[in-house]
Amino acid sequence: MSRYRLTPTPAQEAALAEHCGHARFVWNLAVEQHAHWRPGRKGAPGFAEQCRQLTEARAAHPWLAAGSVTVQQQALRDFAQAMANFFAGRHRRPTWRKAGRHEGFRIIAVKAGDVRRLSRRVGEVKVPKVGWVRLRWSRAVPDGVKSYRVTRDASGRWYVAFAAVPEAIPAPGTGEVVGVDRGVVVSAALSTGEMLNVPGLREGEKTRMARLLRRLARARRGSRRRGKVKQAVARLRARETDRRKDWIEKSSTDLARRFDMIAVEDLDIANMSRSARGTPDAPGRNVRQKAGLNRGILANGWGRLVTRLEHKAPGRVVRVNPRYTSQTCNVCGHRAAGSRESQSRFACVACGHQAHADVNAACNVRDTAAGHAVAARGGAGLPEPANREPQRDLLLVG
Repeated sequence: MSRYRLTPTPAQEAALAEHCGHARFVWNLAVEQHAHWRPGRKGAPGFAEQCRQLTEARAAHPWLAAGSVTVQQQALRDFAQAMANFFAGRHRRPTWRKAGRHEGFRIIAVKAGDVRRLSRRVGEVKVPKVGWVRLRWSRAVPDGVKSYRVTRDASGRWYVAFAAVPEAIPAPGTGEVVGVDRGVVVSAALSTGEMLNVPGLREGEKTRMARLLRRLARARRGSRRRGKVKQAVARLRARETDRRKDWIEKSSTDLARRFDMIAVEDLDIANMSRSARGTPDAPGRNVRQKAGLNRGILANGWGRLVTRLEHKAPGRVVRVNPRYTSQTCNVCGHRAAGSRESQSRFACVACGHQAHADVNAACNVRDTAAGHAVAARGGAGLPEPANREPQRDLLLVG
């Protein structure tokens, strides 16, 4: 996806918001129709039948007919594809969309003249029943795009994303392998000794965020004051998100350009960041501590970093089993929980080797991937230490 910031006029912004509302309304109706449907049962309409029902609804409701039929039909097509992905096991079941959280619509069959450049930094995109909407021309629009999606984030900013598959970054051909250990204190530690951290909010911004959250807790629900405070909080959070995404893009590009193979731990992030709250009958333990850990995992962008690496370096990203990588000495191979003295310090109880704990784990990830690669080519691979079980479940992604 190639995403650009839109700068609509107030009238255009209202029209875009109306398109979002129509797309969300049609999507939610489709969700309701398929709420209890399973394959083999009768009663749930398909895409063609839903389009016929949409025509009848537009004839009966002038407010729906005032919108774009292209936007509304595409919402039904997107829902049909989402259901197909769900039954194929590629995604979770489609759920309800909520105003203020899921704001967007998609346009297909884009013509060559629907996107044009006006100046060095300004362009325009043609949106049905809205007209030409200006965008920030941050880079050239990919050739041959056939669809785009308009979205609005929680802070009120509008974006347009053109569907295009970028070319992969070529391997440098040096044969170098790097291991990446993802953490909460250090976002990504490399086996080369480099430690990368996601830039978050600055100290002044954190102070302002805390003050806004206190003000939000005191504001009455539904009041204008609460709405203004929520917008201010959303703008700060959007700034933090933008910095995290920018760091991920730059870091993944740098790794793809420098190394032939990138080894990462095969982590189940969804389960690792799951709430420990439990149920009323069986409440969880250390809920607040686990919530803080979950926020740290998500704030460091563990999943998105690996996803972008797989996009930019297909076939060169290796996932290895993370078992004991933080307890094993990279020099002698001895495994002991006591070697991990603290979050940042590793001191082997057998040979006395000392290193940063995350860098030592990244080296273990690198050596495991390199050993499996040698074994796959018919070599002997790396010897396993006597007190450590062989690491399995390596997966080449690409």
